[in-house]
Amino acid sequence: MQQQHQHTARRGASSAQRFLKKNVGIALAVTATAAVLASAPSASAWTGGSYGGSVVTDVRTAATFDFAAGEIPENITANPDGSVTLSMLGSCAVCQRTHGPELMRISASGQRTVLVTGQVGEAISGNARGSDGTVYYALWAPGNADRNGVYKLLADGTPQRIAALPADSGPNGLAVDPATGTLYIADSLKGIVWSVPVSGGSTTPWLTDTALAPVPTEALPIGANGLRFHNGSLWISNFNKGTLLRVPITPAGAPGPIRQVAGGLPNIDDLSFLTPFSDVVFAAQNGSSSNNGPDRVVVIYPGGTYKPVLTSADGLASPSATAVRGDRLYITNGGVPEPHDPKLQTARINFPALLAGTAH
Repeated sequence: MQQQHQHTARRGASSAQRFLKKNVGIALAVTATAAVLASAPSASAWTGGSYGGSVVTDVRTAATFDFAAGEIPENITANPDGSVTLSMLGSCAVCQRTHGPELMRISASGQRTVLVTGQVGEAISGNARGSDGTVYYALWAPGNADRNGVYKLLADGTPQRIAALPADSGPNGLAVDPATGTLYIADSLKGIVWSVPVSGGSTTPWLTDTALAPVPTEALPIGANGLRFHNGSLWISNFNKGTLLRVPITPAGAPGPIRQVAGGLPNIDDLSFLTPFSDVVFAAQNGSSSNNGPDRVVVIYPGGTYKPVLTSADGLASPSATAVRGDRLYITNGGVPEPHDPKLQTARINFPALLAGTAH
C-alpha cells in the first residue's frame, strides 16, 4: 500500500510538472500582460472586455523620412530607454542607388542621431542590441569582401567589423544569444545562417538548408530574412517562400531539426515576439516591395494560425519589420511604391483581444 501511495504521489507530481511546463509560457505571458495593462493609461477602464475585438489599435505615425534622400527604414530595435534604432537602406533593390545607408537612433523625445553612414551602393539591413547594450548591424556591400559583413559599435561610437562575409553574401537579419555570446546572421542570398562570437572571429556557416534558400525566379530573390533568438531557438523568416521557421539550438550549440511554424505568408520580412516568454509573433509582410503580395502585419500564434492585424488601410507602405515594447507595437515602412511614404508607425496592442486568439 505504501509503495502504491508513493507511485501515485510520483505520478501526480509528474503530471503537475507536465502541466506547469505546458502552461508556464501562458502564465508568464498573462503575468506580463497584467503588468502592462496595470501601467497603461486605459487600464483602469478595462473590465474584461476586448476593446471592440481589434488586436491592434491607435495606429499613429511616429516619424516620417525622406525617400529621395535614401531614408528607407528596413529594420528596428526597441531599446529599454524608450529609443529605437533604425536601419536605413540608403536605396532599395528597385531604386536608383545614389545614397549611402544610415544607422539611426531616435530618442523617446524624437531626437534623431545618425550613428553610422555607409557608402553609396551598400545597405544597412538588420540591427540588434546585445544584453550589454552593444549595437550590431549588418552591412550588405555587394561584391565587396572588404566591407561585407556585420559590425558593432565600440564605446566611442566607432564601427568595427566582427564578421567578414563573402562578397556574394547578403547579410540581413541578426540575432544574439546572450548566454553563449553568439551572433547569428541570416544570409538572404545563400540560404545560410552564419554564426560568429560577439567579440569577433571566424564566421561559421551554422545552418545551410533549402528551407532558407531564395527562389531564383522571384523578382527579389530573397531567402532567409528576419532572424530572432527566442527561448533557446532561432526563428527565421523566408521572404520568397513565405514561411516562418523555428530551429532549436542544442546544448552543444548545433542546430536542431527545422520546424515550420507557419506558411502561406508571401514576402514575410522581420518579426518580433509579444514578450520574452511568449511564442506569439508579430510579423511584417512587405508585399509592395516586389508587388508580390499584400502589405500586412500579421499575428502568428504558437499553433501556426495567423491573422492580419494591420493592412495598407492602416497606412502600411512596404512594412519591413516590427518591434514590441510593453503594449506598444512599432512598424518600419520603406515606402517603396509611389507616392513614397517611408515612416515609422506605432500602435497599441490590445492584450485581451490578442490572447483570446490563442484559443483558435
